[in-house]
Amino acid sequence: MILALDLKTRPNTIAWPPLIFATACVLGFVLEHFAPIGVLLPRGIVLGGGVVIALGLGLDLWAMATMMRARTNILPNRAAERLVTQGPFAISRNPIYLGNTTLMFGIGLAFNALWFLPLAICAAAFVERLAIRREEVHLALLFGPEWIAYAATTARWLKWPF
Repeated sequence: MILALDLKTRPNTIAWPPLIFATACVLGFVLEHFAPIGVLLPRGIVLGGGVVIALGLGLDLWAMATMMRARTNILPNRAAERLVTQGPFAISRNPIYLGNTTLMFGIGLAFNALWFLPLAICAAAFVERLAIRREEVHLALLFGPEWIAYAATTARWLKWPF
């Protein structure tokens, strides 16, 4: 019961997602410097990486703007004030985390920094384990049937097809 009360107040005490993605990026740069994978990507893939970066940043900014317009909290370690289901939240329950993962993939491709690709997947897995699961319990406790209906129709990462 204590855990449920804690999760109703806020999903986490630590803002795990930004810490995890920042750590993965730093580790990616360190690994690229000291132990590069050494595969040279074709120019088209490198250019495509720039597009992937833009998609990741665009998704992040769109999701943050949507949350601000809804006047709800954006910090992952604070309580949700409203359940946001429109905009990018209509295609993903976690568009900011999806945007961050996409951004890391784009960096890996655009800068031929291939360590970023597996690190993006690892970061997403850690975020899901340390943040998303707790956030989902938090939202279920706060919004009940509204959350359950939303979660039943919207994928955790990406609703496919759009």
